[in-house]
Amino acid sequence: MKTVNSFNVYQRYSKLGGIVTQTAVAAVFGVTLFAGANVAGAADWFPGSVEVWTKPFDMDSPRRAVNYTPLAKAAQKRKICVSFPHVKDSYWLAVGFGVAQESKRLGIEMELFEAGGYGNLKTQIKQIRDCVANGAKGVVIGAISNVGLNDLIKEIRAKNIPVIDVINGVSSKEISAKSLVNFQEMGSKAGDYLVKRQGKKKTKVAWFPGPKGAAWVAAGEKGFTSAIKNSAVNIVVTKYGDTGALAQTKLINEVLDSNQDVDFLVGTAVTAEAAISVLRKRKLRDKIKVIAYYFTPGVYSGIRRQQILAAPTDSPVIQGRIAIDQVVRILEGKPYMKHVGPKISVVDKAALKNFDTASSMAPKGFRIIYTVK
Repeated sequence: MKTVNSFNVYQRYSKLGGIVTQTAVAAVFGVTLFAGANVAGAADWFPGSVEVWTKPFDMDSPRRAVNYTPLAKAAQKRKICVSFPHVKDSYWLAVGFGVAQESKRLGIEMELFEAGGYGNLKTQIKQIRDCVANGAKGVVIGAISNVGLNDLIKEIRAKNIPVIDVINGVSSKEISAKSLVNFQEMGSKAGDYLVKRQGKKKTKVAWFPGPKGAAWVAAGEKGFTSAIKNSAVNIVVTKYGDTGALAQTKLINEVLDSNQDVDFLVGTAVTAEAAISVLRKRKLRDKIKVIAYYFTPGVYSGIRRQQILAAPTDSPVIQGRIAIDQVVRILEGKPYMKHVGPKISVVDKAALKNFDTASSMAPKGFRIIYTVK
């Protein structure tokens, strides 16, 4: 199928009709449906297939597949503030790679802050407030809390500064745009995979959803539990905790030390990565299997070596790139997609041959870039 630049179509439509609603945009984008292509993570990551929510910020809204093409270059070198919960795992390293590379490609100034963990909401709020006070013209937030940043977002938006919600999700209606997927679907994809694999075989699962209180954890848990409902798969123990390797290793050992009879460990990517060494040391690799509900290089390696069965990917590198493009478009008064995210796919051993690693992982040896000038 011949692809069309979606934003060129959008721009022509805007000139004809003036104000364009998101629903109308989705209808226009319908002529640019783009199927079967994986987005790339290099400088030429675009055009790529993404999904746009017909009703922005409503996670249950219908979505349309469209062809995403970012700006060629920013018209002005503005400062953008980016805030992450932490950079303790390779998932956020991938998002960090995306925001840094897109900031360089567009030619803007970017400053990245990380709060040190999901227990540090006050730190994240202070870092963002300080960055705005120091001249940031736009903000991209990977939120620690679904509701805890809402007052700050309202405060920033009152200054006419756009705020992009990336990866985790916030409940604020003041947000300017979202670059994220429905994490409920991530959990659902992992659950569906497990149910399909196990069939009618009774299966006991230890479930490690991540830090309690984070929006993405609540969504992922809802998706996973809904997917296994009325199946032979049952959760026999649930352990919440920070997505640091030490924290997840401790939780896994707690479950196994309790002599809990489990067939699968299912949870965060960090859980899956930690499970590899724990199960090896305990000589349980043949007895207990592992599934993650999101994707990292460690999970990729585990799948390749058949130590992890599968994981869905939400292409975090691309989410980071799109968030930067969104904030620049808003600042320049150019058309933008208000709620967009990559299409979720499940990666297992069989799917590796067609998998675009650059959409989901930072390159080997990449270190987080805190400042782009």
